Amino acid sequence: MESGMPLTGGQRALIRESWRRVSGSPEQHGLVLFTRLFDLDPDLLPLFQYNCKQFASPQECLSAPEFLDHIRKVMLVIDAAVSHLENLSCLEEYLCNLGKKHQAVGVKIESFSTVGESLLYMLEKCLGTAFSPEVQEAWSKLYSAVVKAMQRGWDTHPEGD
Repeated sequence: MESGMPLTGGQRALIRESWRRVSGSPEQHGLVLFTRLFDLDPDLLPLFQYNCKQFASPQECLSAPEFLDHIRKVMLVIDAAVSHLENLSCLEEYLCNLGKKHQAVGVKIESFSTVGESLLYMLEKCLGTAFSPEVQEAWSKLYSAVVKAMQRGWDTHPEGD
């Protein structure tokens, strides 16, 4: 499940080290990620509904217990990817199914680039000066591999015209 070029040993080490510094506060850092996501693309807010309730603002969404559960799940997916850097292909089926679920609720593949920008923003804010160009490149490669696997969920069920 590698995207183009596989991660080098050095890149895997950078990812593990940076994630170790972030993963201790997944909800806090996930809030940074999703706050940035809604800043970049407010049109994504309506995709998040719980019990048929539309959120009036990103702040309302970000404070909802159901959304905090979603944040925890997203951070667990990132954690799983970091935990399986040597063998990302073992996550292939899981990520493909996750892609199908996202397609089913109306997420567009294009939105994943904004999520990627938000992930890098969160890492930069949380890591400070430790967020080097090398760390950014390593995370970009990992995120690209995860998104490619999720996109296969779209590819297996093309949208109707």
